[in-house]
Amino acid sequence: MSLPLVPLLAVVSVLLGGWAYWRRRESTDPTTTESPRHPASLRTDGGEERPDGGRRVDDRRVSEERRTDGGERSADSGSESRLPMVGTLYGREHKTSKPYGLMRWVTSVDHKDIGILYLLFGLAAGMWGATDAMMIRTELFTPGTDVWNAETYNGLFTTHGLTMLFFFVTPVFTGLANYFLPLLIDAEDMAFPRINAIAFWLLPPSFVLVRAGLLTEVLAKVIDAVGPRVEFLYALEPPTMGWTLYTPLTTQLTNPQVDLLLLGLHLSGLATIMGGVNIIVTIFTERGEGVSWSTLDILTWSLLTTSGLILFAFPVLGSAVLMLLFDRNFGTAFFAVEAGGPILWQHLFWFFGHPEVYILVLPAFGLTSQILPKFSGRKLFGFKFIVYSTLAIGVLSFGVWAHHMFATGMDPRLRASFMVVTLAIAVPSAVKTFNWMATLWNGNVRLEAPMQFLVGGIGLFVIGGVTGIFLASIPVDVVVHGTYYVVAHFHFIVVGIIAFSMFAASYYWYPLLTGRMYNKRLGTLHAVLSIVGVNVTFMPLFLMGLMGLPRRSAQYPVEFTLLQQIATVGAFVLAASVGIWLFNMVNSFRTGPVVRTPDPWNLKESNQFSREWQWFERRMSEDLSNPEALADGGRVADEEATDASDGTSDDVESDVDTAEN
Repeated sequence: MSLPLVPLLAVVSVLLGGWAYWRRRESTDPTTTESPRHPASLRTDGGEERPDGGRRVDDRRVSEERRTDGGERSADSGSESRLPMVGTLYGREHKTSKPYGLMRWVTSVDHKDIGILYLLFGLAAGMWGATDAMMIRTELFTPGTDVWNAETYNGLFTTHGLTMLFFFVTPVFTGLANYFLPLLIDAEDMAFPRINAIAFWLLPPSFVLVRAGLLTEVLAKVIDAVGPRVEFLYALEPPTMGWTLYTPLTTQLTNPQVDLLLLGLHLSGLATIMGGVNIIVTIFTERGEGVSWSTLDILTWSLLTTSGLILFAFPVLGSAVLMLLFDRNFGTAFFAVEAGGPILWQHLFWFFGHPEVYILVLPAFGLTSQILPKFSGRKLFGFKFIVYSTLAIGVLSFGVWAHHMFATGMDPRLRASFMVVTLAIAVPSAVKTFNWMATLWNGNVRLEAPMQFLVGGIGLFVIGGVTGIFLASIPVDVVVHGTYYVVAHFHFIVVGIIAFSMFAASYYWYPLLTGRMYNKRLGTLHAVLSIVGVNVTFMPLFLMGLMGLPRRSAQYPVEFTLLQQIATVGAFVLAASVGIWLFNMVNSFRTGPVVRTPDPWNLKESNQFSREWQWFERRMSEDLSNPEALADGGRVADEEATDASDGTSDDVESDVDTAEN
């Protein structure tokens, strides 16, 4: 159904990143950053070896050379040329009892490891969803169905929407929450580490269930090429009912892939609820002694509100999905046409669906409010008002779902009430926007890559927000409902401030995560191409929507050809920008300048050296000041503990002989 081009690119990038990890180079310059010059051999556990590849064995006891995690101390642990690489991905920050290699990632319950797993999973899913989008735009380059057939096109926009909402945006923000929330509130870990791990490991099988039609088709064709045809592998076809799963179409489709898709969505909902509960309990119970409600940072407030929305919204989706499964397989009539079931489905789906929009956008608001002051040289303007506006959005989001249903013929008085609430929810969003602008006003603005994405995201959010106010008006919505106008409005939000805040966070925390600095020229190029790409891709969609072109159709009248082609060119510009970002992340991880200061953004000058960077400073100072510290974050075991673990001195002498041999 969709080409594996972008997922393949993601896999190759991950492999390159893994290879780069073992081939990394370290700098010896004590300045802030410097390109690495001196190669160093590495052990399989991340520590350093002698340049000649041999183990270090000298007159000292082997017990003094051993660590409790089984590694060995660096041959030049006390020399300046062997300073440890600081950064979680490099420094291997974990307890010494944790296994190395693949087992570390499969069995870990550490919040940082799980956060990285979430981020990698979200990246892979997002690349796959982006492949769907590029295939959609490729088909729309011409008026007819010249590239894909109509069934494939319907499957593409179905899986594109589900993938991006459930398996890209939500996991990425959950990964950021897992990694940074304990650091921001001075907690040791998440409240329920094992539940945290379970929540993540439910996502891959749920994603496989949602996309199983393509996977079985590819497997079937591979088998056909080398052996006999396996018919049952062709039974699962791409789902073609749209990501909103509207009935009665969804109940009438005989494709068994629809059942797997519903099960996958239910499973992903359970995982998301687990993550939301964990975040709430962590914030309430795991805060450090110096962290009170009055001193919580804005990102934590946003994550808390988002998790509250998850607890109230996702159970509704889970219940509706189960009822839909029962209608399809057990003869129930929850959504029977004669009983008004299609309208009931829309009510249940959008009661979840519109809070889901804010589940996606509130973390982006939090990241914008968290990072923007750092590059403005000022504290966040109106901190309390932004917190109150965040809570107001959380409450009001459950009172606006029926504005998606203005065209269904509901009671005019009911429509009017939803219109009022929809207009009201724009107020707290406007409060945030004006406060961001006030934070920039007269500030010492530094246009680093994170700031470029934040400023661009705010501008795109203004366009998406203002066009959304028009959609809140019943007369306008009735005219443009179901057209490309709605697609453009939604994507200016999702691709604009949501994706842009992710890119800003990736650049802002890159030194903390990797111990290296990204290529700033590539970061600027990425920002410029992204801003241009979003405008070129989605601005023509506003025009086509106002001209009445319906969405979700592989064919369109010839007079729309030029606008569709402009949008497709913009989509390829966006794809190129994402490729630049991916290359920058992977290549900088391999050869980027090494960070030698815990304050790479000079946050201390504006008194905004926040808790996660304070944690980074403590960790760096411990690693650099302790001659017993290793580059992988482990420590040399004391002599008594080593003797106790090794047994007799004869065993030690035997180990020495073995090492020398």
